Amino acid sequence: MKRYRLLAFSGAGVVAVLLGLLFFGNLNENLVYYLTPDEALDQRGDYPDGRRFQLGGLVEPDSVTESGDELRFVVVADAGPYSASIPVIHHGAPAQLFQAGIGVVLEGSWQGGEFVSDTMKVKHDENYRPPDSAGGDR
Repeated sequence: MKRYRLLAFSGAGVVAVLLGLLFFGNLNENLVYYLTPDEALDQRGDYPDGRRFQLGGLVEPDSVTESGDELRFVVVADAGPYSASIPVIHHGAPAQLFQAGIGVVLEGSWQGGEFVSDTMKVKHDENYRPPDSAGGDR
C-alpha cells in the first residue's frame, strides 16, 4: 500500500510539473517590455540606430509641437524627479487621448540623438469621465 501511495504522489507531481510548464513555460516569451528614458539612455549601446524597442514615460509639458504628419515632443521618466529626457519624433496619427503630461508607450528606434516612433499607445487610469456636454442635462 505504501508503494502505491508513493507511486501515486510521484505521478501526480510529474503531471503537475508538466501542466505548469505547459501553461506558464512560454509566458516570459509573450511579455512585452518597454524601457524608461533612464534605461533607454543607459542601454543605448544595446539598441543601435535602427533597432526597434519600446520606450515609455510621460510627455513633458510644453514640449509638444506638430508639423504636418510629424509630432515632436519630449518623453521623461514617469516616476520621481525627471532625470532623463528623450526627444521624440512620431510619424503618423497620434493616439486619440494624446496630450502633454500623459503616459505614453512608443515603438520605434534611435536615429541619432532622437527616438523616432511610428506606433503610440497612451496610458490612462481606469476611471471613465464622459466629456462635458454643451447642451446640459437631458
